[in-house]
Amino acid sequence: MSDLAQEAQLWLQGYGLVAGVDEVGRGPLAGPVVAAAVVLPPDCSGLEGLTDSKQLSPARRQLFTRRIQLLATDYALGVVSAPVIDHINILRATHLAMWRALRGLKRADYVLVDGNQPTSFWEGPQRCLVKGDSLSLSIAAASVLAKVLRDQIMVALATHYPGYGFERHMGYPTRMHREAVLRQGLSPQHRQSFCRKLLAGT
Repeated sequence: MSDLAQEAQLWLQGYGLVAGVDEVGRGPLAGPVVAAAVVLPPDCSGLEGLTDSKQLSPARRQLFTRRIQLLATDYALGVVSAPVIDHINILRATHLAMWRALRGLKRADYVLVDGNQPTSFWEGPQRCLVKGDSLSLSIAAASVLAKVLRDQIMVALATHYPGYGFERHMGYPTRMHREAVLRQGLSPQHRQSFCRKLLAGT
């Protein structure tokens, strides 16, 4: 279960504002990649049970989103669209989304990054944590905020691009989504580089 042990170590070293950062949406065929950065205070009563967003139901994610927004010292989000993902590749787009989220904070003295690769655009001190959203409460909070915003974006895109089922699979390569792409072709919200591989395999 996520806790503040990682953050507490850094607080003791003099890093007063520790931000957790995470992204959602590296694997879908469509839609943006979204990142969030969250700075939590030492007292986070009300966030008990918060963990990796993938392990929480949509209702629990919504509940935690409201609590995070109330309790966090600071938080911000970053979004990178599908056309930009195609232009710079998904890895750089992920780092860009994280940087945009971190840039939206008032200040961050240290950054905890989910995964095994540092955020290349961030020049301050940082540490990577594999499965960080299950270890660090601030990373878990970031994963929830990013997931909720990305899902909202995909539901909105579903109304503009009907027939793909964005509101159901959120752009991930489910069978329903793959069949819709083969049937309807690509929308402007599809990642062309991802989908070309899909179409080439049919």
